[in-house]
Amino acid sequence: MTDNIRKGTLLKNGDDIQASILQFFQDAVEKKLFDAVMLPMKVPSGDSFAWIMIKDAAVLKDAQPLAPIMPVNAATALKRYTRKGKGKFKIAALMKPCEIRATIELTKLNQVHLDDVTLFTYDCVGALPMQDYIADPEGGDEKFGKLLTDKNFKSKDVKPVCKICDKFSLSASDLHFAFSDKDILLISNSEKGEKLLTDLDWKADADLKKWQKHIDEITKIKVKNKTDTFKIVKDMAEGYDNLVETFSNCIGCHNCSSSCPICYCRQCYFDSSVAKPNSDVVMMRAEERGAASLPLDRIMFHTGRMAHMSLSCVSCGLCSDACPVNIPVAKIFSYVASQTQKAFEYSAGASAGDALPMKEYKLNELGELGELVKSAEAQEESNE
Repeated sequence: MTDNIRKGTLLKNGDDIQASILQFFQDAVEKKLFDAVMLPMKVPSGDSFAWIMIKDAAVLKDAQPLAPIMPVNAATALKRYTRKGKGKFKIAALMKPCEIRATIELTKLNQVHLDDVTLFTYDCVGALPMQDYIADPEGGDEKFGKLLTDKNFKSKDVKPVCKICDKFSLSASDLHFAFSDKDILLISNSEKGEKLLTDLDWKADADLKKWQKHIDEITKIKVKNKTDTFKIVKDMAEGYDNLVETFSNCIGCHNCSSSCPICYCRQCYFDSSVAKPNSDVVMMRAEERGAASLPLDRIMFHTGRMAHMSLSCVSCGLCSDACPVNIPVAKIFSYVASQTQKAFEYSAGASAGDALPMKEYKLNELGELGELVKSAEAQEESNE
């Protein structure tokens, strides 16, 4: 995404955010600006949502663009669509900010291709806990609808990670739906987004100051919530003994890995035959230590995952949603990610132009090794 000056246009004055966004996409498909739109839609059972690629503008009316829960990170759905490279169709994809950030990270890992995809995001009030919603879908819809109507970004009813998410608004999308009082603004955030507004013949001249001030105020509250939460989580995540206690209830199901949009390996080492020792090895460990805790290597699994993906962790919270024994995996990984990303002066998913720290190196980042490389290059040049 480019760092051009953001511009906004008034989309509609009204309280029905869902209907306004749907109408926008219906108009865009009918005008052939997009061949299809990727949106969440409620499943037939009524207690969850699935990501649907919709080509027929008439079908869009049944979609629910701002879903109250996150059964899956939309970046994973988009990855499955684009995993074999550039497509032939122009696609619009509407996602939560954390899903946009995951998408940006996956582009850097060559898992998502955005050539023909336009990314939309919106001011996110958060997502309700999965189990709460499944237990009472109607109540969940009503509760989430009120959050949208009130534009309540400080609710105690959302997932724990949503309460501490300070990146709930404009992210590295092409266009962003901003909620200001009763207005819905559409903000251009890239050259691709600006072109779309031009194609629609819309003037991007809306004043964003009032909206930005409100977002800044909410961000300060979220940052404080995160700081207070991380003070508690620190004692759970730092030190081997604390990690052992924190993950003592882990049953080794690896649901956290399976649900994580950043864990994209087709074959995880921890699910391979190499990581599953036979009974003789288990007995040898038991004899050496006096006992063997099953499942084996729980701490190795979680710390290994942290090492692999914490730089790209976007704190979407799906790992905690998927944990059957209620370990606060998301809080722990969010805390660790805040430390590793700070160390590398990196923010996951903030910009497609920022290289992954562990993927691209600069000589001045390598210390003594960098100096040796420079010396070797200078010696090679002098010998030529």
